Amino acid sequence: MPETRPDNQRVVITGVGLAAPNGNNLAEFRESLLAGRSGVVPFETRHMGEVLAGVCNCDVLRWQKRKEVRRGTRAGSIAVYCANEAVQDSGLDWGQVPTDRVGVILGITEHGNVETENEIHEISQFDYDTKVWSHHHNPRTVANNPAGEVTLSLKITGPHLTVGAACAAGNAGFIHAVQLLRLGEIDLALAGGVSESIHTFGIFASFQSQGALARHEDPAKASRPFDVNRNGIVVAEGGGVCTLERLPDALARGAKIYGEIIGYAMNSDATDFVLPNRSRQAECMRLALSRAGISAADVDIVSSHATATEQGDIEEAAALREVFGESGQVAINNTKSFIGHAMGAAGALEFLGNLPSFDDRIAHATINLDQPDPQCHLPGLVVNQPRQLERASCILNNSFGMLGINSALIVRRYPEENAG
Repeated sequence: MPETRPDNQRVVITGVGLAAPNGNNLAEFRESLLAGRSGVVPFETRHMGEVLAGVCNCDVLRWQKRKEVRRGTRAGSIAVYCANEAVQDSGLDWGQVPTDRVGVILGITEHGNVETENEIHEISQFDYDTKVWSHHHNPRTVANNPAGEVTLSLKITGPHLTVGAACAAGNAGFIHAVQLLRLGEIDLALAGGVSESIHTFGIFASFQSQGALARHEDPAKASRPFDVNRNGIVVAEGGGVCTLERLPDALARGAKIYGEIIGYAMNSDATDFVLPNRSRQAECMRLALSRAGISAADVDIVSSHATATEQGDIEEAAALREVFGESGQVAINNTKSFIGHAMGAAGALEFLGNLPSFDDRIAHATINLDQPDPQCHLPGLVVNQPRQLERASCILNNSFGMLGINSALIVRRYPEENAG
């Protein structure tokens, strides 16, 4: 059983908003994951022509005016969309919410690359005359932009920040929000992660230079974590934002509760710029389990980070075997096989894609696993078809990133006694 915390230190999820390449809300996203429907498509990018990417098609004008979209950023628009959808889903009477007690905490991998590339391209058409440079460039490129655009949209006067944590950022957004709620700094959080990465050619070019950019004649089969024929990362955009509240506040207003965040951890490899370290990843998972007061045997689903890079997949698989053993008791899946790598949004979307398992007791599959790599042997891996589970009461979500940053987030069904 998890360690006992005072109720005012227990943090629950009460609303979900998301934009994924294969779904514009949780129901659509979940339906796609259970149906094996990919969101990877051909995508034209500057200087490189056609690449493969996970592209979102959410209607940003649902929550923004055209002028706001033009003035802001793609990451900001995705954040605004997801945050407003989360608030609506939460059932909060927003007009009665003290917005000075609301915090916006969003994970990002990078920010500003898109706008800087666009401005440099624009002035190159005018002999690099800087008078052409947009006066909107600075507010567009400051790192807090996506979270700041949410505060403008929802008139939030509490704190806002983005957490730069490479591809561990989605988890980091949730973790920092939980900490602020437990400290009493805020009473409500809009937390998660966002990414606009597909709109910068630089990220594609850099992965291509590494030999780590995925190619496939069928875009839907390009993202192939753990498969012996994987050939790299599919870059994706997207966002996932949740409303988080302390348990007594959620219960007092009769809120729908998706789950309770009971444990988390972040650590660093301190070994390489890009190559992961299985030992540090295993330590991160164990620390999260310890903080949650549970054992590996209590976890029903592990959402893996695997990006379809050779060494990354191998190292994580080894770390998972070290923590969860060879019994196959825990179901392990991968959401990137459907949508690609959504960078700052990856952890949030991958966690949210598994959240409905608490209700339907199904672990969605890892698709495109035609020939599993023997070096990525995982007895509990859910391959190509969803798996019905006897129990679905606890999910561990892995997200790891460059410069050796690791994160693990653990969420329990609420109330636990109805877990099946």
